[in-house]
Amino acid sequence: MSKTDVLVVRGGNRLSGKVPVSGAKNSILPLLFGTLLAEGDHTFHNVPELSDVTSCQEILKFLNADLSFLEPGQVRVRVKSSSDRQIPYELMRKMRASILALGPLVAKYGEAEVPLPGGCAIGSRPVDLHLKGLEKLGATIELSGGMIKATARGGLKPNRYLFDFPTVTGTENLMMAAALTPGETCLENVAKEPEIVQLAEFLKGLGVEIEGAGTGTMLIFGKKPGDLKPNKVATVVIPDRVEAATLLLAGPMTGGDVWIDRAVGDYLGSFKEKVIEAGGKWETDDSDSSIRLNFQNGIQATQVKTAVYPGFPTDLQSQWMAFMCLANGTSQISETIFENRFMHVQELMRLGAKITVEGKTASVRGENPSNFSGARVMATDLRASASLVLLALTINGESQIEGLEHLDRGYEKFSQKMQKLGADITRVKL
Repeated sequence: MSKTDVLVVRGGNRLSGKVPVSGAKNSILPLLFGTLLAEGDHTFHNVPELSDVTSCQEILKFLNADLSFLEPGQVRVRVKSSSDRQIPYELMRKMRASILALGPLVAKYGEAEVPLPGGCAIGSRPVDLHLKGLEKLGATIELSGGMIKATARGGLKPNRYLFDFPTVTGTENLMMAAALTPGETCLENVAKEPEIVQLAEFLKGLGVEIEGAGTGTMLIFGKKPGDLKPNKVATVVIPDRVEAATLLLAGPMTGGDVWIDRAVGDYLGSFKEKVIEAGGKWETDDSDSSIRLNFQNGIQATQVKTAVYPGFPTDLQSQWMAFMCLANGTSQISETIFENRFMHVQELMRLGAKITVEGKTASVRGENPSNFSGARVMATDLRASASLVLLALTINGESQIEGLEHLDRGYEKFSQKMQKLGADITRVKL
């Protein structure tokens, strides 16, 4: 019987100290696919070492591009012309963000064929808005045998496209496609995340004119394939706001004093508001580069509803639920983005959490940490893995967390960072 990686957490330690926030997973992935638009050398700093980055590296290599770590956190992507237009399922299946290869390829070469993404553990994330947008730009879309084939023999044509929903990856795909569509393309009801703004800045560095990034409407003045050139200045990946919030919660949950470094408070607006509502004090150092949370009078129950940015992130819903397990009173958490993103509830309950779910809303009754007990639990998705670690850290006992392939996708050296703060956490094979 094969062994599996498990995190063994012996909770009860008061965490304290300072740890840095890594580069954002949700920023580096579109940036790496964006390099396909301009042949030559692209350099990135503050790149997190994640399995999703490795998966992206494999796709770029298949497309005749080379991604190499010059040193920890520094990556060079050397892009060359590719004769491949069809990406095999074996490469694409590892992460849904690989759909971001579609826009650059069809814009650059006039054709692309990629596997159709299926559902995932937290719910379906259909790509119909990506495809409708590409059709608006003149692409012909065919779906057959589980594949998406996009063709634009004469090149894409500028147009106006209104998203039904401000999808992040859909916005990114259309941004990159429009970058190699000569003329003015108007994208409306687009996503506003900081990662979108960074992608826009990267595309500007390649020679694309973009207006309105970070607002609901974006104007993109695209260029002809071959006209874009790599930015001579390295792109520094922005801090991961989801990781920042996750690490911040570890302090008050363990009664400790945790500072996080290299965070940008402005990226955490809605989270910050809920922290204050829950009775916390948001503190920064003199340089505003380090943040901590101070809960002198305990954690108070809150009501949270996930929403598109700048609303409360769905990617923080499970971590906040673990946080509310320690609150005074009963909290309500409503999930509006993904239909199956309460799968972690059963695993939190195995640790002793008191949670009931009705439809899209979970009620969480706060408990004293002494009422929890260690158990063996399974991470059901990326963010759920972090929520289980957070709650396990509060328990005077041993917990074992499986499903670490999820954690590895989005948190760089997570257990090592917790160890630095004083956690008794070890990765072993069982």
